[in-house]
Amino acid sequence: MSLSPPKLSMFQVLACGAAIVTLSMGIRHGFGLWLQPITQAMGWTRESFALALAIQNIAWGLVGVFAGMAADRFGAFRVLVVGAILYGLGLVGMALSPTTLLFALTTGLLIGAAQAGTTYAVIYGVLGRQIAPEKRSWAMGVAAAAGSFGQFLMVPVEGFLISSLGWQDALLALSLLVLLIVPLALGLREPGFRGAAPAQRSQTVGQALAEAVRTPSFGLLTVGYFVCGFQVVFIAVHMPSYIKDLGLSPQVASFSLALIGLFNVFGTYIAGSLGQRMPRRFILAFIYMARSVVIVVFLLVPISPMSVYVFSAVMGMLWLSTVPPTNATIAQIFGVQHLSMLGGLVFFSHQIGSFMGVWLGGVLYDRTGSYDIVWYISIGLGVLACLVNLPVREQPLQRTAPQPA
Repeated sequence: MSLSPPKLSMFQVLACGAAIVTLSMGIRHGFGLWLQPITQAMGWTRESFALALAIQNIAWGLVGVFAGMAADRFGAFRVLVVGAILYGLGLVGMALSPTTLLFALTTGLLIGAAQAGTTYAVIYGVLGRQIAPEKRSWAMGVAAAAGSFGQFLMVPVEGFLISSLGWQDALLALSLLVLLIVPLALGLREPGFRGAAPAQRSQTVGQALAEAVRTPSFGLLTVGYFVCGFQVVFIAVHMPSYIKDLGLSPQVASFSLALIGLFNVFGTYIAGSLGQRMPRRFILAFIYMARSVVIVVFLLVPISPMSVYVFSAVMGMLWLSTVPPTNATIAQIFGVQHLSMLGGLVFFSHQIGSFMGVWLGGVLYDRTGSYDIVWYISIGLGVLACLVNLPVREQPLQRTAPQPA
């Protein structure tokens, strides 16, 4: 980048970034609503559907590293536009794929790559570069809250579209809606990236990667994020079917996901705000342990619409609240020059966990007729994530030639 490129206004960055995350995350949070309609209409197993979404999460994580590199080097605008187009195409493929292979390629690889270019890693890179350190964690909390609001907003909309249009036409409608990301991306065109020349940096990509790998705290954050992915994607995809299997109505399933999104608006905002005032490692440890406790209570109490709604509300407070403190800690330790890439690398671990959570949910259900084993795994992993986040050191790395934080 140039020595001191002009900054975008904080309102513009937050408004456009939050709207993009609302669309991208909101649509994906409702994919669990399509599990039964698609598998019943196509005669596929739940494992086939779960495998496609597992591939989606892995593709999201893997492509996210490279999308982050591209956004750090050339700016977020180009990456967001490509991601929006891929998202639209992937939703069309999800609607029209006649075989499980094509379904996995479109719903899995294509939408996964699209999400890599339209969600947190890319948006947080802009926030890190454009917003002062003293407000950075708070701003990341606002963006994460927007993703949660997207879930609250979009899941009922998707449920309505499925019931009124049918599952295929509902996906085609969403493929048009997601293209709104393109005009929104115009608000994130950073001045330092407008020219053809790549941004000038005091640290190469290879140096940044080597530095992160050598830093124990980076590895600990990566392990914690694996657990986050496992828990939230298993619940997001399989919770609607789990609820229906226990005899509750489809409306309870839709409302449960919407409640998770609604309460996570508050949870992520609070986590981001607290990250400006207290050690983030304690925030993360609390979130992971609290998730395990909430799951234990949910499994012990009799199932009812009220128990589902209470579980969803409390879990919603903890849902994506790991995102602001994790990314703010990475920015604090390593600076913001390669923030999208490093955030994408940690997020890759999250997506490996997501793959395991959604895939094991489908496999073990088909094998045992129950989700119990995956619930138990989620509880144990939450305790592990609590413990590994406690030793994280949040101090900025000392370098021979310091970079702006």
